Amino acid sequence: MLPAYLKFCFGAMGCGKTRKLQGDYFSKIEDNFETIIMKPVIDKKADDKTLARDGKELRVDLLIEPDTNVYLLIANYLIEHNLDFILIDEAQFLSKRQIEELSDVVDILGINVICYGLRTDFRGELFEGSKRLFEMADPIEAITRQCSCGNNKTYNMRIANGVPIFSGEQIAIDGIDATYQSLCRKCYKNAKKKTLSRNTNGK
Repeated sequence: MLPAYLKFCFGAMGCGKTRKLQGDYFSKIEDNFETIIMKPVIDKKADDKTLARDGKELRVDLLIEPDTNVYLLIANYLIEHNLDFILIDEAQFLSKRQIEELSDVVDILGINVICYGLRTDFRGELFEGSKRLFEMADPIEAITRQCSCGNNKTYNMRIANGVPIFSGEQIAIDGIDATYQSLCRKCYKNAKKKTLSRNTNGK
């Protein structure tokens, strides 16, 4: 049997990360792998479900609180269940410690872990969980979608009252606390430049 792995599938908002998780889940189940879905409880959207932009939902088996020791959570789950794969939605919201605990799930318990999430926040800066995944993950897969200019979307621009904003709390849940538009780096920088110029000129 091949060694277990920790994988990170990342992309900008709207590129199909949750849809890929859902597709991977059904593929694993059809191949007779014992598979569960997890996500951080901080992701308030759809409560205890994963929700893709096409409206499809899947129930989450285990929610991860900010203080959850993920290794112990899975070790206790294994007392009564077999497990081959763990699929984690919105993994950018996990802490550095929790990513390290997931690596122990892989290396000690021998369970495959696939994380799906954003690379960067609305300021273009890495989330804590994403940063640690880039440092620790075995395979890393970019899920891409084209910007209107033809480049790949890599940035997530936050919108408030129809206007881009570039400061504030790092976490604001899409569709609940804020809205977002995904763009390539060039278009994001241009939008930021225009917005800051208007603010400076008082227009």
